[in-house]
Amino acid sequence: MGVLGKLGGAVVDAALGVPLRSRAYTVHRDLAVPMPDGITLLGDHYRPDVAGPLPVVLIRLPYGRAGLFAHAFAAPYARQGFQVFVQSTRGTYGSGGQFRPFTTEHEDGLATLAWVREQPWCDGRVAMTGGSYFGHTQWAVAPYADPPLVAVSPHITAARITSAFYDGGAPGAENALRWSVQIGAQEAGGLPLPTPWGRAKVTRALRGQPLQAADTAAGGAPVPFWRDFTGHAEPGDPFWATADHQEADLSSFPPANMVTGWWDLFVAEQLRDVVRLQDAGVPVRLTVGPWIHGEPGELREIVRTDVRWLDHHLRGGRAPRGAPVRLHLQQAGTWLEFPCWPPPGTTTEHHHLRAGGGLGAAEAADVAPSSFVHDPADPTPTAGGPLLQGPGKQADQAAVEARDDVLVFTGPELPADLDVVGPVRARVHLRLSLEHADLVVRLCDVDPAGVSRNVVDGIRRLDPRTVPADDVTRGEDGVLVVEVELFPTAYRFRAGHRLRVHVAGGAFPRFARNSGTGAPFATASGGRQCRFEVLHDADHPSRLELPVLPAS
Repeated sequence: MGVLGKLGGAVVDAALGVPLRSRAYTVHRDLAVPMPDGITLLGDHYRPDVAGPLPVVLIRLPYGRAGLFAHAFAAPYARQGFQVFVQSTRGTYGSGGQFRPFTTEHEDGLATLAWVREQPWCDGRVAMTGGSYFGHTQWAVAPYADPPLVAVSPHITAARITSAFYDGGAPGAENALRWSVQIGAQEAGGLPLPTPWGRAKVTRALRGQPLQAADTAAGGAPVPFWRDFTGHAEPGDPFWATADHQEADLSSFPPANMVTGWWDLFVAEQLRDVVRLQDAGVPVRLTVGPWIHGEPGELREIVRTDVRWLDHHLRGGRAPRGAPVRLHLQQAGTWLEFPCWPPPGTTTEHHHLRAGGGLGAAEAADVAPSSFVHDPADPTPTAGGPLLQGPGKQADQAAVEARDDVLVFTGPELPADLDVVGPVRARVHLRLSLEHADLVVRLCDVDPAGVSRNVVDGIRRLDPRTVPADDVTRGEDGVLVVEVELFPTAYRFRAGHRLRVHVAGGAFPRFARNSGTGAPFATASGGRQCRFEVLHDADHPSRLELPVLPAS
């Protein structure tokens, strides 16, 4: 490695917050790995200048083995003295076959792991790391590896990866189309990075109907993932079963290091994974910061924590210090440490929806319901939130709250800071004029100037094929009781601020509009208006449920 290369590596390592080391290594490119079906996948081998077999850090990703991803996710580990094998997944960057996201990573991953272990440069010990899609490639292997992996780091991802694309049963059209356009540009040899004009094309495409060909409208050509996403969104479709590792046996799952962000689209499902791993006795370290998906601070934390994690598990280095769970408390500028997730010691506060737009601690007397009409021809918009690409996070909700199809319930000024840390839920009692509808609940923070900003939200797609269910029941009076799981958070509502809750029938374009007809969203055109009645009397106590830390 030349002087310029060492200097460039030092700059990258300093930006990533890892020790400034420059261990000598060589790179052997385009090693062929045969798959059982005859397809060959290509990988690059980063080998430290050390004699004898060594443990291997395996990274499998669809975004290429050179350029940005090599500099950020392979070379930094090699400079720390780790042996790395980074492989392009099927159908990407020289690897054979077709790239059908999430559908082949289980078989290909296990075959690659077996091949790595057979190489004379591997001592049999293998760890995996990476975020997002190459976090998914770890879930596709880790529960099934025999012998087990030594350690994993599945960041900003989830065992049930499709949860981010069908949140609460509602198709997350904006995130899915943005990623589809990125993949389409990559496969066409173009620029896969998001641009302002690219985002505008995605927005225009999502406004069109039907949505089946929105990939062509936004990116100029069909993309297999978008066609799979739109074609397999109906309840009970088994297409995505091969990508779902939520029910995998975790008895041999290796120790896991996880980093995510409160505004990451996978955070809700990833924290459910953390609970399952903890319950199975798997050692887990978790960091949740104030980040959106792929934000530089998030990527820096991934590499920084992984260097110590891999050093400990592959080389016997010092174990990471501090509590297993580290959470950024938003609006407080501080970090909290806990022994597990969800944090112990919280109490659940109930904030009841009130007639006239109030939000109170106690149930209301017998009052008339609040109502609105959702029109799919003019879908309720969304602003901010956990998006795959920015802008996202918090946004001014004035335009949303000014609409007639959004109910707004606001509480009194808080007399003291309120720290909400953990999963957030809502229970809403509903009467609907249609069987097919979406229920959206959003928690906002209203500052003393009256500016309302989103904090967390959740959606539940109501469909007679999936109702009743564990989270949707129907009372003797015909009223639906819908449990909505909002995103988890760690957030300080400051004294003098007010809590605000939205109830709506859509969040467009983040989620595909619900036509109200039951037609598949890919082919639906037009739609029917749906009348919502939200009940909030003593017999129907609609409420928000907040996990609150005790005042310090």
